[in-house]
Amino acid sequence: MSKFKKRVLKQFPNAYVESSVNGLRIINNDQYLAKEFYMPDTICEDTAWEYASMACRLTQNFNRAHPLRMDLSDVENKLARINRRKRNSRRVK
Repeated sequence: MSKFKKRVLKQFPNAYVESSVNGLRIINNDQYLAKEFYMPDTICEDTAWEYASMACRLTQNFNRAHPLRMDLSDVENKLARINRRKRNSRRVK
């Protein structure tokens, strides 16, 4: 099992290879994983897993850093943790 396949299956345990007229692609819950990034169908199964792995990594990076996809609850939780640590450090002294 390649490292790309392991990475995809870790995030999407039900992912599988589907063969179509255009080539092979990785599907999870009837959705092509690399569709959002316009990755082509391939002839090689390893390349299909590599494209799916790249799509998973890019999605994770966008969700972490892209301002349009960031949720305000994450920022609020982060500020609450920082303020809690500040309050706790004042009590210790």
